Amino acid sequence: MPTLGYILTALGAYLLGSIPFGFLVAKAKGIDIRAVGSGNIGATNAMRVLGKPAGILVLLADCFKGFAACFLGVFIYSYYFNKFSGLHSTSDFIPLPSQEGMEHFAILAGILAVLGHNYTCWLRFKGGKGIATTAGVYLALAPWGLLVALVVFILAILLTKYVSVGSISAAVALPVTVWIMSPHNLFLGIVTTALGALAIYKHKSNIQRLRAGTENRFGQKKEAQ
Repeated sequence: MPTLGYILTALGAYLLGSIPFGFLVAKAKGIDIRAVGSGNIGATNAMRVLGKPAGILVLLADCFKGFAACFLGVFIYSYYFNKFSGLHSTSDFIPLPSQEGMEHFAILAGILAVLGHNYTCWLRFKGGKGIATTAGVYLALAPWGLLVALVVFILAILLTKYVSVGSISAAVALPVTVWIMSPHNLFLGIVTTALGALAIYKHKSNIQRLRAGTENRFGQKKEAQ
């Protein structure tokens, strides 16, 4: 696989993930979402500031770009594999793209999509927390693991009334589930653990507010800061 394939996958996935849908939807309504609520461009703040329809739109868009990035990785891998494998074949047999190769490119694309969302180049490398985009990535990579994380997310919110607690709980549940369900897929396990740790790190301000008792509960209107 030529180096160009890796570069295009990384760059394409990053740019796809970097599209700041929360910022764009708010801007269309004449609001700079970075200056209101929590200042985050993600779906939770969009829902509090812009209302449920706009928040759901941002959630689905952020999720979609993670999902689409994985398929972009598979497409680029398949394209370059088919383009170059025939050139190096010494027989009439042309090998098919490997499942492992496609998965590795999908994982690479997923990582860059989440990093693009969290550190978008369009907003001076300040973005969201990556929960919805990560969900889209794992809808493509490990849907059963995502399902378990989603159940944990919902239960945590129902028990605590904090979206941040649900997100942090899901960030723990997802890598644990992936390690249990795919113990031999070392690359996926390591990447999932790293993304889970990144998601928790991006919630550091929420953790501070939880400890101080000032974190907003689910359904509570966020006042402008």
